[in-house]
Amino acid sequence: MKQQIIECVPNISEGRDLKKINTIAHVVMEVEGVKLLDIDPGKATNRTVITFVGEPAQVIEAAFRLIKKASELIDMSKQTGEHPRFGATDVCPLIPIANISMEETVKYAHLLGKRVGEELGISGYFYENAATKEDRINLATVRSGEYEGLENKISDINWKPDYGPTSYTKKTKSAGVTAISARDFLVAYNINLNSTSTRRANAIAFDIREAGRVKRAGNPATGKKVLDTNGEPVRIPGKLKAVKGIGWYIEEYGIAQISYNLTNISITSMHKAFDETVKAADKRGIRVTGSELVGLVPLKAMIDAADYFLLKQERSLGISEAEKIKIAVKSLGLDDLKPFNSQERIIEYVMHANTDKKLVDFTVKDFAEETASESMAPGGGSIAAYVGALGVSLGTMVANLSAHKPGWDEQWEFYSKWAVKGQKYKNELLFLVDEDTNAFNKIIDGFRMSKSNETEIRLRNEAIENATKYATEIPFKVMETAYQSMEVMISMSKEGLQNSLSDAGVGALCARTAVIGAYFNVRINAKDIKDRAFAEKILSDAKSIYQNAIIKEQEIISFIDSKM
Repeated sequence: MKQQIIECVPNISEGRDLKKINTIAHVVMEVEGVKLLDIDPGKATNRTVITFVGEPAQVIEAAFRLIKKASELIDMSKQTGEHPRFGATDVCPLIPIANISMEETVKYAHLLGKRVGEELGISGYFYENAATKEDRINLATVRSGEYEGLENKISDINWKPDYGPTSYTKKTKSAGVTAISARDFLVAYNINLNSTSTRRANAIAFDIREAGRVKRAGNPATGKKVLDTNGEPVRIPGKLKAVKGIGWYIEEYGIAQISYNLTNISITSMHKAFDETVKAADKRGIRVTGSELVGLVPLKAMIDAADYFLLKQERSLGISEAEKIKIAVKSLGLDDLKPFNSQERIIEYVMHANTDKKLVDFTVKDFAEETASESMAPGGGSIAAYVGALGVSLGTMVANLSAHKPGWDEQWEFYSKWAVKGQKYKNELLFLVDEDTNAFNKIIDGFRMSKSNETEIRLRNEAIENATKYATEIPFKVMETAYQSMEVMISMSKEGLQNSLSDAGVGALCARTAVIGAYFNVRINAKDIKDRAFAEKILSDAKSIYQNAIIKEQEIISFIDSKM
């Protein structure tokens, strides 16, 4: 149920004509569910980088429309610029951001290429992770010869395009070719120093970056370069992989910085680069004062940073997402030079800005008022999910209090694991609060469909049936999740702070209420399902969960009674 998100960063061969640039970028905004993040034109390079994000299918649609529009407005036979290029849409990389693997992203890259070739008649090549051949992994190799060399390149048997026409066509002359890839997310990340020395900053950068520094005989800074048998300089590798870096002086801030490109944050994360830079700087008598994020970053990168520092502090990882963002910002010093606005810097938050307000974003009072209104939603299903979320939140609170109790330091990891479990259950139940209402709305949408002929009647009936099934599956999921969450309250009632025994007990009662309430919704919705085999199966499974929840509730109550 977690939303898959990919980023697309097409580079178009136009950086001077703002009308053309905006027209091309505008087609992205026409695709529902896609968020345009940035348009970055370059006059000298005559090139514009456009960045947008969304769910995979929508992003592929937006990328296709952009490539199409660029091919209509940019004539490569007349285009010039400083940047290497061979197409109107020169490159179009796809980047996995959330809940999607690189392998899945590659498949989407290939689907995009196939469609571009078949529907637009534009040829192209797959590179990096999407490459179909070993010699096509490197973009520079793929783009060698640039636009001017395309006619000869395409006719070369070794450079037959991966998609689109395999000969030089009229379309190729005007639009060139497009390189499509799947690659890792690149983070532009600067680390601040209490120094004004570019040379010292460079020295630290050389310690850290993958390429390291050139080996020299005698003095490591001024000595003669050591060459290998091929006459190439011998390099001393740096500490971290997938890191490029250089030192510079920033006049605006009056400090030296180390500017990193983290080319694969699954190999080297922001927090790893930060910590290793702190160590290297300290050896040179320099202090790291903070860091600066250039552009946007996936939510996971911030959460991973928070978890890393919480572990170092031997603190519970089972805290809210908002608190983890605060920990990450303070630990990395991202607010050292200027305030860090997570709503503007984290991709997932930017995506969901200005969208319809969710029920879970309401105040407690507003949620109650909305429920009490004459509207049919939110109803019992959403309330059941919310009660369940409150219940496991209480269990999670007990786990976090226990992890932080003086004298219990040796057990912090045990309680942290339970708090993490609790947060997971809580987040799932909060999602289901809104999803139950969304499921109800799907049924209403089905009933509103036209039924003026047999085909429309059939499609309407199918939509209502599918929506009703979904509206039954959601409260069933509430039952499952709320029931499973009771393990947190059971464990914390027995192993957690005994002063909070009543909190764990109330949490268990809330979870039981969520199960029973959602069970009512499963039963009432299942009555309208035409597929009775489906209905009877989910009713049987739901009854079993209901009965087991009653048993677990009695177990917790009996234990609490024995302690009071």
